[in-house]
Amino acid sequence: MTAETILLVEDNEDDELLAIRALKKAATPSKVVVARDGEEALDYVYAQGKFAERNKLELPRVILLDINLPKLSGLQVLESIRSHATTRLIPIVLLTSSDEEQDMLAGYSLGANSYIRKPVDFDEFIEEIGLLGRYWLGMNRTPNER
Repeated sequence: MTAETILLVEDNEDDELLAIRALKKAATPSKVVVARDGEEALDYVYAQGKFAERNKLELPRVILLDINLPKLSGLQVLESIRSHATTRLIPIVLLTSSDEEQDMLAGYSLGANSYIRKPVDFDEFIEEIGLLGRYWLGMNRTPNER
């Protein structure tokens, strides 16, 4: 089985390391690409900037997207991805420390597939990220699969 790409958009280095550790522990056959801000996330998705050499046809299998990011917010990234025909069906999970109702409403209104509040507890964080990886890479099916 070839590795599927997970785009992790996270500006907190500790959360990034925990997420990568959890995905490895869950034994998800995935390659994790990390973007540190909203602009870098869009550069990866659209194969531009430092990712210009990336194959545009190989889109991430799922995007784990923080809301509070530098340069462009996660909601702005979500809106951009949903506005393009080639990217609008990529599953996007908002993975955030925000528990604000308005953020949740905005995320779902813009087309998020899921909204997950990052657990504060280390073990719970590891478990939830592992579950996310197993679900989105193992169980979930997307229209471009054959």
